Amino acid sequence: MRGVSAHQQTAASPFIRACRRESVPHTPVWFMRQAGRSLPEYLKLREGIAMLDSCMRPDMVTEITLQPVRRHKVDAAVYYSDIVVPLKAIGLDLDIKPGVGPVVEQPIRTRADLDRLRVLEPDDVLYVTEAIGMLTAELGETPLIGFAGAPFTLASYLVEGGPSRNHERTKALMYGDPELWSDLLDRLADITTAFLKVQIEAGASAVQLFDSWVGALSPADYRRYVMPSSAKVFEAVADHGVPRIHFGVGTGELLGLMGEAGADVVGVDWRVPLDEAARRVGPGKALQGNLDPAVLFAPTSAVETKTREVLDSAADLPGHVFNLGHGVLPSTDPDTLTRLVDFVHRTTEV
Repeated sequence: MRGVSAHQQTAASPFIRACRRESVPHTPVWFMRQAGRSLPEYLKLREGIAMLDSCMRPDMVTEITLQPVRRHKVDAAVYYSDIVVPLKAIGLDLDIKPGVGPVVEQPIRTRADLDRLRVLEPDDVLYVTEAIGMLTAELGETPLIGFAGAPFTLASYLVEGGPSRNHERTKALMYGDPELWSDLLDRLADITTAFLKVQIEAGASAVQLFDSWVGALSPADYRRYVMPSSAKVFEAVADHGVPRIHFGVGTGELLGLMGEAGADVVGVDWRVPLDEAARRVGPGKALQGNLDPAVLFAPTSAVETKTREVLDSAADLPGHVFNLGHGVLPSTDPDTLTRLVDFVHRTTEV
């Protein structure tokens, strides 16, 4: 029952209302990668503890997730984790190397490799259920956003063996063996769905699917090779009744298709103004975004000017969640984020 009560508690929050395109007292704000990255209290807590280890300790997950809510007064918490956590949980040999990112010891490149991608069971991630129970008890009416990596982005890490600028091995597999590619993404869609369901059933009030690398594809390739698996994930969690957010970087040409894949909210990076993004996405969707994270290094007056531009471009939208166009950069001054939240709240207050 914990999950049901958590969803009910947050239903009237500005964030959930904006996701549902309902009236709000002010534009809600949260930041991607707000849990950690730039906060000194996060860096102190994480000292000497590997990234993946920290994701598996409910006490640390709870504290790190709560830190930006306390400090910045954001309208939603985002669960502290990493997109490769479910892959680690099913037994893949991978690690997150500082300054590099996820590195996979044995990349997935053949049909035989698919056997290593078993279904994720709730017992594989009991620490997630425990942490979310602790979080929802603390957060009360503040929503918790669960998240997962989208099948394409997970596939890219698995096929390349780590981060890639050009995704050449990924695309070679996608074009060269479309049947294997389809089976790979389908299996990843099942793993992603299971991971999101664990978070929702534990009490997450919304979920975001991160497709960080999908901007590397053309619309035609996205529709053919990627959209079916993302749509499968969104459809599989639809009956849980929580808002579903879809976000990718460099996806200006894909916004319409990303909305079509089944999200309730489409995240927009900083390259496309929100009014134009709304035209591309079409009716019936809320939008999230989209201040350039690098703007936060400019003087306060410039940050406010650029923030007003975002808010003005979203003025006629029925649902807008203010966010950055990608994650908080590690060297961002936390006080700048605190001031930004306050500025958006004051500027949009009804």
